[in-house]
Amino acid sequence: MNLNISGHHLDLTPALRTYVTDKLKRVERHFDHLIDAAVILSVDTKLQHKAEATLHARGTHLHAESVQGDMYAAIDNLIDKLDQQTRKFKDKLRDHHARDVQKHALN
Repeated sequence: MNLNISGHHLDLTPALRTYVTDKLKRVERHFDHLIDAAVILSVDTKLQHKAEATLHARGTHLHAESVQGDMYAAIDNLIDKLDQQTRKFKDKLRDHHARDVQKHALN
């Protein structure tokens, strides 16, 4: 997976870069067909920390964003949202018709 991490009004430290990379591995664990990811970390004038990401996978584009008072909390919340979206997309990809056929065969 190609990963692009950028900072807007923020110095992107190696610690932040490593933290985002490690957290995205959780999303990859659930869905390994990811092509690339773009993560933007920013701080606005009210000192609100914003993390947003767009994931490109075979068959879909997933986008999530999170605004928190702390950058690490924003990243954690962002990854939770992306993880939920990838699990939902993965469930949609499963063939549910085979389960329906088995259920009707038993009745």
